[in-house]
Parts: sequence; C-alpha cells; structure tokens
Amino acid sequence: MSIKHDEERLFSDWSKDRVGFVRDGVVSEEQYRASRIKLAFILKEVNDLGGGGWDLREFVREGGRPQTWNNIARWVNGILARPDVRDWAFYETVDEQFRIDNLGGICVVNLKKSPGTHTTDYNSLKAVAMEDANYIASQFALYDPDLTICGGTGGLFKDVVGHSGFDWHQTSRGIWWYQTERGAPVIAYAHPEARVQSSLLHYGLIDAVNEICS
Repeated sequence: MSIKHDEERLFSDWSKDRVGFVRDGVVSEEQYRASRIKLAFILKEVNDLGGGGWDLREFVREGGRPQTWNNIARWVNGILARPDVRDWAFYETVDEQFRIDNLGGICVVNLKKSPGTHTTDYNSLKAVAMEDANYIASQFALYDPDLTICGGTGGLFKDVVGHSGFDWHQTSRGIWWYQTERGAPVIAYAHPEARVQSSLLHYGLIDAVNEICS
C-alpha cells in the first residue's frame, strides 16, 4: 500500500471535522522513499486567509513560497550534504528551482490542518492539536522518518503523538531533542520564519544534527 493511499484514507475521516482542511504529508513519495535520510518537518498551520481546502503537498512540490520554504530547502540541502558543510555563499540566494530540487523528498505535517494567519494563536493551535492527537499520531506513523525537525512545535508535538515518556536531551549548544522508540531523533528547533538571521538558523541546525547524529 502506498503512503499516499494511507494519507488519503486518514484524511477522508479527519477532514470531516475541520473546515478548510489543508492536506499535507509526503511531497513526493518516490523521492521520500529514495532519500538516504527520510526527513519530517512538523509545523504549526498554513497561513491562508482564503479559507483553506487545498493540498500543501502540491504547493511545496511546485516550490512553495520563499517565506517558509527558503529556509527549509536550505536545511534539507545542508543535512543531506553532511559532512561536506557548504559556505553561506552557496545558500544566500535561494530561488524557486532550488526549493523544487530540495523539497520533494521530505514530508511536512501541520499540527493544525485548518488554516490560520501569519501569527499563530498558540492556545487555538494547542486546543486543535490535542483534539486531533490520534489523527496526528496516525499520520506521523505513516512516515517512519529517520530525523524529525519541529519548527516551533517541539514540546506540543511530543505530547500530541504520545512521546511524553521519552526523555529530553540537550546538545552542547543548547538545542533540545529526544529519540523515538526506534532511536530516531526529534529536534525541537525554531520555526523557519523565526526572526533570526537565516545563516544562524541554518548552521545552528546543522551543528545540532552533526552532534546528535554523529
């Protein structure tokens, strides 16, 4: 059975309870299965004042938008390029084709499937995510990622998917992470649109991955 089939079967029930449900998950199943490191990104919600009802997988497959996806494309490229760490000059200018080339092999899960605005209301996010906890845990289980990056969602994701019993660890530079039951790291990191210099976000994450996955 394909991941896409399992996603759609899950979403058919889930979407009945969420107005404007935005589908997400594996951007390209072929590329995800072929990736030497299967990467999952756990985000909050899509920024959409138009009411939702669309497919984030298709949007990302076509390059997404710079605001969120430039940094995620950089992170993916950097993680997969390890141990050959490229200088910032390589990453400073990101275009649509770079995003397309680097985002196809990932999966992305929003904890809240109904759309929000640029600034997330955390109480609303938490309430919806906890209501949908069983669905979110079922979705995450479809992907069995080797490495999960939580973009501003680490603590909430850990609780929602039933990982509360796993111990937090901290890298030597202060990045929190834990391991799933099969030993796959989950990193609690900043959101890709955090108001931090993109180069600092990029190398901060690569530094943490190098330490955790050494």
